[in-house]
Amino acid sequence: MKSRKSYSFVLLAAGLAFYLWSGSPQTAYAMHIMEGFLPPVWALFWWAVFIPFFLLGTRALVRITRNTPELKLMLGLAGAFTFVLSALKLPSVTGSSSHPTGTGLGAVMFGPLPMSVLGSVVLLFQAVLLAHGGITTLGANAFSMAVAGPAAGYALYKLLSAATGRQGLAVFTAAAAANLTTYVVTSVQLALAFPAESGGFLASLAKFGSIFAVTQVPLAITEGLLTLLVWNWLKANSAEELTLLNRLRGGKQA
Repeated sequence: MKSRKSYSFVLLAAGLAFYLWSGSPQTAYAMHIMEGFLPPVWALFWWAVFIPFFLLGTRALVRITRNTPELKLMLGLAGAFTFVLSALKLPSVTGSSSHPTGTGLGAVMFGPLPMSVLGSVVLLFQAVLLAHGGITTLGANAFSMAVAGPAAGYALYKLLSAATGRQGLAVFTAAAAANLTTYVVTSVQLALAFPAESGGFLASLAKFGSIFAVTQVPLAITEGLLTLLVWNWLKANSAEELTLLNRLRGGKQA
């Protein structure tokens, strides 16, 4: 019965995502750094930085599926949630576009390392099927969305859980932080690759950061609220799986 409910949630979320994606203006482009946009040296650099996290994440996933095969469905749910949210294209007031990331939920459930794999697989599918991002820039996009974002979200989740004991606040903050961190890191990546003639890296960082900041802050808050709703749904329908994840003990946050 619980598996059936989880599958129904994935189908519902996917249907909602398709509706919103198909109804959004098609002239907008996703925030992922597009194919060929980064100079080759920077594209290779971010691939080199990302690959160790991917290898560690693969080991973590193998360990999870071997020791607790009951969590395979939850891994699929975390990946589907990331795909659904990050596939949405929302026009920005700056003339560009932005989107949620969806990595906070998986980071809260499994930690940041498994998300380096799940998030990068999502980005690969989006690059191939939806023309969001690219293959040469996959290392940079994966580092910002699948490594840096989940790491920041998980760190804040653990910190707030221990400091306040308020699980809902911790989940909300983790999702919002994972979203914002992704865009901060992407701005850093672009500023490093394209420093301004006047002001260099810092001037370029301010420019790239300001392009998305107006849209991304309210979007991060919205993603935090949505992730909290999904987390509460999981608590009500998949408490056993969450207990295996050491997120719930006796129905309460550890």
